[in-house]
Amino acid sequence: MTDVDLSNKPGGSHIRAQAGKYLTFRLAEEEYGLEILKVQEIIGLMAVTRVPKMPKYVRGIINLRGKLIPVIDMREKFLLPDVEDTEKTCVIVVQTQTKEEKLIMGIIVDTVSEVLNIGQNELEPPPSIGSKLDTEYMLGIGKVHNRVVILLDIDNVLCETELHLVSNIGDKNVGDKNVNDRKNNELLEETNKNEKKVVNG
Repeated sequence: MTDVDLSNKPGGSHIRAQAGKYLTFRLAEEEYGLEILKVQEIIGLMAVTRVPKMPKYVRGIINLRGKLIPVIDMREKFLLPDVEDTEKTCVIVVQTQTKEEKLIMGIIVDTVSEVLNIGQNELEPPPSIGSKLDTEYMLGIGKVHNRVVILLDIDNVLCETELHLVSNIGDKNVGDKNVNDRKNNELLEETNKNEKKVVNG
């Protein structure tokens, strides 16, 4: 992807967007996009194990091929109305970057749309709402084929404190085959039990 400096556009003094490919998805009536390089895979919604004392937007953890992945409910995070999960509800597994480490997590979305190639001339800065906190999770706005796509900075959808909290309930390094943390092993056993309950009805 190519960096596009939007500092000279209204409301974009601290925003940098990137021209390139984005995976688009829907939440309620809005369409969002993620940089394709941040996306690891897309999976159907599977059994989720709740974790005590977590914020409501943390749906829980899933067992993805033997690895614990924290899962974020994007409707809850963006304060959208609750709806029942459907057959189109899915999990986008993404890679985020904290100051200290990389974190693999899943985000639950209503449905995945397509991969869009967004050019430099189709990028705009996010609207100026009056607070940096309102738009710091947005890379910009994509305007493609009469569509408006909100481009998310997945590294900033959760703040540093929230990312640290979420990282504590998942494997620190998804690429590491050795899971030595006892708490993670206990949670993994619990997810296996939940999956068996789903399969057996």
